[in-house]
Amino acid sequence: MSDGGADAAPAPDRDHAEWLDALADGEGFALVCPRGHGSLPPRRVCPECGSPDLSREALDETGTVETYSVVHVPSPRFADDAPYATAVVDFGPARLTGIVRGGDETDGRPAVAVGDAVVVAVGERATDGERLVVFRPAGGD
Repeated sequence: MSDGGADAAPAPDRDHAEWLDALADGEGFALVCPRGHGSLPPRRVCPECGSPDLSREALDETGTVETYSVVHVPSPRFADDAPYATAVVDFGPARLTGIVRGGDETDGRPAVAVGDAVVVAVGERATDGERLVVFRPAGGD
């Protein structure tokens, strides 16, 4: 039995890191089954129907904000980011959850509203520098 090397990340973490790399390079994708259900890595089967036949499909260039929540009392990992808005955004084959940045974020109000168009990128948490999904208003900052 191999230990996978002392520095080897578990497969789900590695798959997520590779997905973040693709997203950062402007090549974000979803895993889509033959029935059209979209999900994000790591996945081996469709979470909706159980199909093991997943293919990569590019995310739309812009997404639509479906909902958001402003966090004023964060977990310790986001202590230096608060207040911030977490949004769920439809990017075609899949929905992504991330932090809203850019635009006018006064008093913890997000720079977007439900129905707004946003673009996706990879940013960092202010607290510890870990990478995360970031949304910015489309055509904005």
